[in-house]
Amino acid sequence: MHKMKKTSVKQDVQRPLLKAGALQDAIFNSANFSCIATDAQGVIQIFNVGAERMLGYQAVDVVDQITPAGISDAQELIERAAALSLEWDAPITPGFEAMVFKASRGIEDIYELTYIRKDGSRFPAIVSVTALRDVQEKVIGYLLIGTDNTARKQVEAEQALLDQRLRDQQFYTRSLIESNIDAIMTTDPRGIISDVNQQMELLTGCTRDELIGAPFKNYFTDPERAEAAITRTLREGKVTNYELTAHARDGKETVVSYNATTFHDRDRTLQGVFAAARDITERKQFEHALQENNVELEKAKAAAEKANLAKSEFLSSMSHELRTPLNAVLGFAQLMASETPPPTPTQKLSIEQILQAGWYLLRLINEILDLAMIESGKVSMSHESLSLAEVLQDCQAMIEPQAHKRGIQMTFPHSDNLHYVHADRTRVKQVMINLLSNAIKYNREGGTVIVECVMNDAQRLRVSVRDSGAGLAPEQLAQLFQPFNRLGQEASGEEGTGIGLVVTKQLVELMGGVIGVESSVGVGSVFWFELAASSAPELVFGSVGEIDSDETVAAHSLPSQRTLLYVEDNPANLTLVEQLIARRSDLKLLTAIDGHLGIQLARAHQPDVILMDINLPGISGFGALTILRQDPATAHIPVMALSANAVPRDIEKGLSAGFFRYLTKPIKVDEFMDALDVALHYAAEHGLAK
Repeated sequence: MHKMKKTSVKQDVQRPLLKAGALQDAIFNSANFSCIATDAQGVIQIFNVGAERMLGYQAVDVVDQITPAGISDAQELIERAAALSLEWDAPITPGFEAMVFKASRGIEDIYELTYIRKDGSRFPAIVSVTALRDVQEKVIGYLLIGTDNTARKQVEAEQALLDQRLRDQQFYTRSLIESNIDAIMTTDPRGIISDVNQQMELLTGCTRDELIGAPFKNYFTDPERAEAAITRTLREGKVTNYELTAHARDGKETVVSYNATTFHDRDRTLQGVFAAARDITERKQFEHALQENNVELEKAKAAAEKANLAKSEFLSSMSHELRTPLNAVLGFAQLMASETPPPTPTQKLSIEQILQAGWYLLRLINEILDLAMIESGKVSMSHESLSLAEVLQDCQAMIEPQAHKRGIQMTFPHSDNLHYVHADRTRVKQVMINLLSNAIKYNREGGTVIVECVMNDAQRLRVSVRDSGAGLAPEQLAQLFQPFNRLGQEASGEEGTGIGLVVTKQLVELMGGVIGVESSVGVGSVFWFELAASSAPELVFGSVGEIDSDETVAAHSLPSQRTLLYVEDNPANLTLVEQLIARRSDLKLLTAIDGHLGIQLARAHQPDVILMDINLPGISGFGALTILRQDPATAHIPVMALSANAVPRDIEKGLSAGFFRYLTKPIKVDEFMDALDVALHYAAEHGLAK
C-alpha cells in the first residue's frame, strides 16, 4: 500500500513536466514560424521545422555551420549596423552583432529583415530576437523567432497603391472641376455651399473660403428664384437650363444657365446638390439680336410667300384660261378637218395652219409652266433605278416619225445595252425628247442623229446626242442656256421658244446630273448629260433570304381572292410587283400607268387596296389620293404609297396626306407583304372586303 502511494505521487509530479515538454516540442516543431537558436558567438544550434520550411535549408545544413547573418540580406545588416552605431554612439560591426545588439543588452528587439532562401529567393520577415541566459544571467545564446511577412507586405503595397490611386483620382477630379469653363459648386440639402471651383470665385468675386458655408441664394439677384432652383433639384433629381442672374461683389451681373443634379454617398444617402452655372450673357444678346432679325425675316418671308402664292395662282389661272379657249380652237379645227364632204384644198391648208399654230401655242404654254414650276421649286423628283434602254426605246418611237419627215437617219444604242441610272423616269424622257427634237430641228436635210451611252467612270453614265447640223460658234455656246434666247434662229423657219434647253438643264441638275455641249461650225453639235449610274432594281428579301413560293402563298392566304390596284409608270417596278403578287393566290393585280387611269380603274373595279407611286405623269400620287378620298365610291379604299422619295420629310408628308402606309423603294418583300396584309385586314375588319 505504501509503495502504491509513492508511485502515485511520482506520476503527479511528472505529469506537468511531460505536458510542458510536449508544448516545447510543439513550439519548436511548428511549421508556422521559424525558431533559430544560436550559441553566444551566433553559430546556429537549433533550426526548427518552421525554419526549414521558410528557408529551404535542412537543419544539418546550418547547425554548427553558419550564423543567422549568413541567411540574411547583407546590405540591410550594414544599414542596421550604421543606424545602431549612430544611435548608441559606438562602433557596431555589420553581421550577427548588428542582429542581436539590442537583445544582448536586455532590450526587446523586433524588426523587419529580408531572409534569403537556399534557392536564392528572398522574402520579408518579422524577427523577434531574445538573449538566452543561464542562472547567473550570463548570455549563452540567442533565440530568433521569425514569421513570413510577405502577405502583410503585399497588403501594405496594395493599400499604398490604392491610396496613391485615390490621391490621383482626387487630383484628377479636382483638375476636371477646376478646368471646367462653368462655375461649379456643391451645396448641402439646405442650400449651403460646401465646395466651389475657381470659376465660381470669378463669377461672384468672392474667395473659396468666403463662399463655403454661405447660402447659395445670396449670390443671385433673385434669391427666391435661386432657392427654388435648389428645391426643384432636390425634388426632381435634376434641373436643366434654368436661368439665373449672378450678382458679383463689385456689382457685375451675369446671366447664367443653371444645370444641377443631386448627389449621394455610397449608401445612397442624399448629400446635396451638384450645380454648374454657364455664362450665357453673349448668347442672350445674340438671341435678342436673332429675335429682331427673325421678325424682319418673317416679314420678308411672308411677303415672299405672298408673292409666290400670287405667282402660283397667276400661273394656274393663266394655264386654265389659256388652255380653255385653245381647247376649243384645236377641237373645232380638228372637226373641220374631218367634215364630210372634206374641206377644199385652200380650206384644208388654212385648217392645217390653225392646228400647227395651236399645237405650238400649247407646247409654249407647257414649257413656260415647266420653267416657272422649276424656278419656284415645285417640281418633285422620283429618284429610282431605271433602265435607260427602256427610256430610249420610248423616245425612239415618239421621235422617229419627225426624223423621217426630214429624211434624217437616227441611230440608237442596242436594246441589250443594259445601262441603269438613278433618276426620275418621266424627267429623263423629257430631257431626251427635248435634245432629240433640237437635233432634228436644227439638222440639215438627210442628216444624221446618233445617240450613245457610255460609262464616264464607275459612278456616272453619259448620254450624248450627236447631230450633223450647222454647229454653234463660241459666242453662241456662251448664250446657249439663256431663256428665250434662240441664238439667232428667230429668222429661220423653225419654231421655237428658247425655253427648252433651259428647262432641260435645270431638270438634269435637279436629278443630280450635269449637262454640256461640244460643237464645231459646219460639223455639228454633241449635247450630253451625265447621271448617277445604278444597278438593276432588285427584290430585297430582308433577313429571311429566298422566299419559297408555296410557303408565301400559305402564309398570306385569305378566305377569298382580293384585288390590288397598282398605279405606276415605271415598267421595272410594275414587273417586280407583278412577280410578288403572282406568288399569292389570294390576290388579283390591276395596273395603271398614270393617276387618271388609276382613278378610273378604282371607281370601276372597287379594289380592296391601292398601291400608288408618288411621281406620276400628269397628276401626282398626292393629287390622285385627294380625288379618291373626295369620291364616296372610293374614299373607303386604303391607299399605300410606294415611292423612291425616302427621306423622313417625304414619308411624314405622305402619312399626313392620308396614305395608309408609306413604303419606299427598293421594295423589301417582308415589309411589303406585311403592310399589304395589314391593309387587307383593315378593309376586311371594316366590312369593306368583297
